[in-house]
Amino acid sequence: MIWKPNVTVAAVIQRDGKFLLVEEETEAGLAFNQPAGHLEEGEALIDAVVRETLEETAYHFKPTHLVGIYNWKHPTKDVTYLRFAFGGELRGFEAERKLDDGIVAARWLTLDEIKATQARHRSPLILRCVEDQLAGKSYPLDLLVHYA
Repeated sequence: MIWKPNVTVAAVIQRDGKFLLVEEETEAGLAFNQPAGHLEEGEALIDAVVRETLEETAYHFKPTHLVGIYNWKHPTKDVTYLRFAFGGELRGFEAERKLDDGIVAARWLTLDEIKATQARHRSPLILRCVEDQLAGKSYPLDLLVHYA
């Protein structure tokens, strides 16, 4: 078997002192995550984060910068994730849009609330991405090159 990481994207969205997370059903119960998901075949990373954010939150997201790239191995599964986290702006909301299966709701949480719910995070990357965004980590999107 050939090892390869799962490439994922995540949106780190801040508004009025709160961050947009999703509450979702997992094997371990309800958990929090950023709007996030897997890169699909042939898809550009930026297109993937726009799509995932809309599917999971009903918000239209415009990435403006890369917050960071994170490599994380799940502690109990034989899975490694390579996450590209993007910061950006919201550009609209579709109130009537049905969210992806498994998504209970989009939630706006403060940093303190995010810290208080760490036991329910899908991964340690959630808090790390928020902290990196707050620390001003911002890399230009032209670092990412997609050949179609």
